[in-house]
Amino acid sequence: MQELNEIASQISTCTACILSKTRTQTVPGSGDAKAEIMFVGEAPGFNEDQQGIPFVGRAGNLLSELLSSIEVNRESVYITNIIKCRPPENRDPNKEEVDACKNFLKMQITQINPKIIVTLGRHAFSYFFPDMDARSARGKFTSLGKLNVLPIYHPAAALYNPKLKVVLQQDFQRISAFLKNPPKQEQFTETASNITKQLNLFE
Repeated sequence: MQELNEIASQISTCTACILSKTRTQTVPGSGDAKAEIMFVGEAPGFNEDQQGIPFVGRAGNLLSELLSSIEVNRESVYITNIIKCRPPENRDPNKEEVDACKNFLKMQITQINPKIIVTLGRHAFSYFFPDMDARSARGKFTSLGKLNVLPIYHPAAALYNPKLKVVLQQDFQRISAFLKNPPKQEQFTETASNITKQLNLFE
């Protein structure tokens, strides 16, 4: 846990992009340093910016509920975002902001070494696989070097479209099944060139 605390300390003093001037506080991530499951969203929202904890509020409550459905405690997973500061008005982060946080996410992944990385929403998935269609990939494990990545809907999407909650429940059952009996990852042929580009970030 000490190493994650050191990363969080570096994040708290980061001034690499303009978001350092508008944030209330940084949101480095929270959870178990030895987590088997790591959830990666896009960016903190208003509540996260106020509390310094990722995925609080209604979307966070749904995430906790989905974890409970597969008998996993929220405290036993690790939750973070691609960027660690809230963009004003919850806008999408730009490339400069994403690049400024890239090494922080890399260090977190390296330190935790999870069995599964679950990307929440298309923006988080596209960070790992920019040349791949998030809709066709949703709910399917794929590999990025030694990483097992599962793209799913962002919990907030199910708050606006309740039908997606059933889809999320099914995806969480996939997470549970993977941990009990890891399958061979489905490999998408269209990601081959992208994997070559991204490996230097996550190996």
